[in-house]
Amino acid sequence: MTDSQDTGTASSAAEAPAEATPEAPAEAPADARAEASAETSPVATEAPAATAPDAAPAGGAAESGGGNPVAPTPAGARTAADVVTPEVAARLTRGVVSGGGRTANHTPFTGEKLADLPESTPEDVATAFERARAAQERWAKVPVKQRAAVLLRFHDLVLRRQAEVLDLIQLETGKARLHAHEEVQAVAVTARHYGRKAHAYLRPKARTGVVPTLTKVTELRQPRGVVGQIAPWNYPFELSVGDALPAFVAGNAVVMKPDTETALTALWAREQLIEAGLPEDVWQVVLGEGPVVGPAVVAHADYVSFTGSTRTGREVAQGAAARLVGVSLELGGKNAMLVLRDADVEKAAAGAVRGCFSSAGQLCISIERLYVHESIADDFLQRFAARTKAMRLGNALAYGADMGSLVGERQLETVTRHVEEAVAKGATLVAGGRPRPDVGPLFYEPTILDGVEAPMAVCGEETFGPVVSIYRFRDEDEAVALANATSYGLNSSVWTKDGRRGRAVAARMRTGTVNVNESYAAGYGSVQAPMGGMGDSGLGRRHGSEGILKYTEAQTVAQQRLMPLAPSFGMTDEKYAQFMSRSLRAMKAFRLR
Repeated sequence: MTDSQDTGTASSAAEAPAEATPEAPAEAPADARAEASAETSPVATEAPAATAPDAAPAGGAAESGGGNPVAPTPAGARTAADVVTPEVAARLTRGVVSGGGRTANHTPFTGEKLADLPESTPEDVATAFERARAAQERWAKVPVKQRAAVLLRFHDLVLRRQAEVLDLIQLETGKARLHAHEEVQAVAVTARHYGRKAHAYLRPKARTGVVPTLTKVTELRQPRGVVGQIAPWNYPFELSVGDALPAFVAGNAVVMKPDTETALTALWAREQLIEAGLPEDVWQVVLGEGPVVGPAVVAHADYVSFTGSTRTGREVAQGAAARLVGVSLELGGKNAMLVLRDADVEKAAAGAVRGCFSSAGQLCISIERLYVHESIADDFLQRFAARTKAMRLGNALAYGADMGSLVGERQLETVTRHVEEAVAKGATLVAGGRPRPDVGPLFYEPTILDGVEAPMAVCGEETFGPVVSIYRFRDEDEAVALANATSYGLNSSVWTKDGRRGRAVAARMRTGTVNVNESYAAGYGSVQAPMGGMGDSGLGRRHGSEGILKYTEAQTVAQQRLMPLAPSFGMTDEKYAQFMSRSLRAMKAFRLR
C-alpha cells in the first residue's frame, strides 16, 4: 500500500484510508455463493452476473461516451440513505470509546456523507486498553472449545446476514459487489478454520525432556494479553475482524483502530461477534486520525498487528521494539505475474484481469507488473486489452459491475500521476488511462501500460490502483530475475500448462505467496497455509498455525522426576559427569534423542 493511503501512526485517516491485502479466498465453500443468491435484501437477491474476469461481458451496459462501459443500475437498487440510516449509525457506533469528539465518513461512490462518527483521543485509547485488560483476564479462563464456538456461530451469522455487510463494504470502499463478496468468503473461511482448528493449535504439547522418562516437558500457549490492531480501509471486513478472530480464540482481547472511512464495516462485524457470544469488552474500538490514535495504540498494546505502508510499518515496528512487544506487519507490494511460453494465453488473460483490477487494484497482493514471454506477448496483450476494455464500471449496490471506484482523492491523484508521467516519458497506453467522473468522482478506468522503463514512477513505486505495466522476457531466468528485482516480496503469480514447471519457478520467487495459474486467490484463500511478505512487504504471517500462534507466548513446563540433573546418591562430580556421558551415548544408540 502507498504511504498516502496509510492509517497507522503517520497519516491521517480523514485524509485517506489505509491499505490492505485482500484477497479472495479460493478455499471459500461453494455453499457460500449459494447463500448469496438466497439473501433477503432486494438488492442482494440478484445473482452475480458473469463478468469480465471470466468472459467478456454481454451487452446491456449503459453508454459511456467511449471507454469502459457503465453497468446499469437495477430498478429499486438501494442507496446510501437506505442502508446507513441515523438509527443504524447510532447502533453501530455506540461501542466506540470516545470522549465526545466527532468525525465523519463518506462514500467514494458519490462523495456524500455516510455517518457522523465518534472520535477518540489518546486518553480514550488508554481507557479502551484498561477495559480490554480487565475483560481479557476473564476471557482467557474460558475453555478454548467454548471460545471457538463463538467463531463458529459468527460464521453462520455472517453468511446469513451477508447482504447487510455487502452494502456497507461497497458504500465505504467503493468496490464492486463481487469484490465485496470476496471479503465475506474470506471472513467465513477464517472463522470456520480457527473455530475448528484452534484447539489443535493451542493444546498442550508433550516435548522430549533432557533425559526421557526422568524429565517430563509440556509446551503451553499463553495469550499475549491485549492486542493492538491498526486495520486498513481497502478490505475493511476481512482485515479487521479476519485478523482479530485468531487473537480472540487464543484468549486475547483486542483494541482496534479501523480506518475512519470504513469504520462502519468493522463495527458491524463487532456487533455480530458479540451476538455470537464474544464478551463486549473483549473487543474495544477507537476511531481517529492515524498520527493521533495510532501511537497510543502501539504504546499500550501487548502485541501489535498492523496492515499499511512500509514507511509507517517501520514506525510501528520501532515503537513496538522500544517496549519489547511483538509485532506483525503486512506492508506494501509491487507484485509480479509471469506468463511463461507454454501458458494458456486465454486463461492467463482472464487471470490478469482478476489479478490487476479486483477492488480497482487496491489490495496489497494485486498485480502491478506483468512479465510475458516475448513469443506470446502480442497475442496475450491483445486478449488482455480486449477484456480490460470490456470491463463494466458501476456504483450500484448490486451485482453486475466488474470494477468499482478508488477510495479517495489522494489515491486518484497517485494513479493519475503515475499514468500521465509514464505516457509523457514514452510509455504506450494500451487501455484505460483516464478518470471517469461520469460514473463517480473517484472512478478511473482499468489501465494497461506498455513500454514502461525504470525512470518512470509506475515502474518501481506501488500505485495501489487499477494500473498494470507490461514487460517482455526471453527466458525463465530473466523473468525470475526481473520479478525479484524489487525490495518488496508479498505476492506473485506464474502461468504455465506444466504444473511441475510452475512450482519450480515459484520456488525461485522471493515472495511470501506464489500462485500458479491463479493471480492471488489460491494462496490467500488457503487459510491453513501462512500468508505474508518478505523484504519490505512485512514481518509475520496471517493464517495457519503462524496466524494464531503469533498471538500467544510459548511457555515450557518441565517436571524433573526420580533424580535431579545434578550429582546425587553420593556421586562425585566426576562420577556424575561419567554417568551423564554414558546416558547420552545410550540415548543416541536407542535413538531416544
